[in-house]
Amino acid sequence: MTWHQGFGCLGLFSVTAWGVVTGLWGPTPVAAQPLRFAQSGDEVPPRVDRIYRKGLEYLAKSQRSDGSWPDGSERSAVAGLALMAFLASGEDPNFGPYASNVRRAVRFIISGQNRRTGYIGTSMYAHGFCTLALSEAYGTVDESGAVGTDTKFDRSIGEALELAVRCAVTSQKKNRWKAWRYSPSDRGTADTSVAGAVLMGLLAARNAGIEVPDESIDGALEYFRSCTAENGHVAYTGGLGGFGESMARSSIATLVFAIGKKQKWPQYQWTLKYISDNLDHTSQSHPFYYRYYAAQALFQGSPPAWQQWNQALIDELADRQASDGSIRSQMGKSYGTSMSLLALALNYKYLPIYER
Repeated sequence: MTWHQGFGCLGLFSVTAWGVVTGLWGPTPVAAQPLRFAQSGDEVPPRVDRIYRKGLEYLAKSQRSDGSWPDGSERSAVAGLALMAFLASGEDPNFGPYASNVRRAVRFIISGQNRRTGYIGTSMYAHGFCTLALSEAYGTVDESGAVGTDTKFDRSIGEALELAVRCAVTSQKKNRWKAWRYSPSDRGTADTSVAGAVLMGLLAARNAGIEVPDESIDGALEYFRSCTAENGHVAYTGGLGGFGESMARSSIATLVFAIGKKQKWPQYQWTLKYISDNLDHTSQSHPFYYRYYAAQALFQGSPPAWQQWNQALIDELADRQASDGSIRSQMGKSYGTSMSLLALALNYKYLPIYER
């Protein structure tokens, strides 16, 4: 399966920047210490903590020296997902046990960015994911090189993020649907999968303090509204074409409406009802994306539904996780592990996006 095939009818989420002042926390205990409490003060279920800790240890050990991971045809996107998994754990990104992993991942993403256009990776999927990851790192990761001179960045995280936003906005302006497709040069077509990935990146960047034009956010949200039917189904392509049942698309539409502050739109209520009424759904073709989207969307829209769904998720991932901490997927263990951890990360609530 190629990267585009694996992502062809899906999108991704947003996680906004922490905005934590560098050096706020003191030295972090060794990696074996549990992550005991979420930001809200709720105790994290022990099984969640075990799955997450083992998963992070696998990602840390399997990371290459250049900051990438060994599997996945779109290396920038996998690096972005893994980076977000580290940042969502609550460990100090500058002095904690995974500080060097964080820095190497950031360096890999920035080094892969086109200096002229701001484009990251080889598809707008990857570009959206990496925009998300840079938004998470912005303001939290020390850029002085104190953690190791071998992990200095080609340019600042803020500069890279501004370039990434400019690329997405420029691409959108050329697109007839005011959304995105696989390539930044696509003009006549768009889909809700790619649009979700890029829109979440822009929302995260704006929340991190980067200037993002209102018309860019509004245009993308209108695109999602035009693709949403009263039964909660969300079309794959522009307008009301390409319909078909997809819990992943309905989940990401619910999420973008929620993060975009459009809870009063009827389309938000339609998609939220649809996913909340189908908690026992299992995705055979894209289970990792579906689980991540459902976790985010349900947490934002229906806390009781999320609690029920989260318990089933914990059971499933506990069964799937290998002894080395990895969770295998069609697109590799690094991708499967990263996405699974991100689906569980709601339990920690460390990031602003986890606030309702």
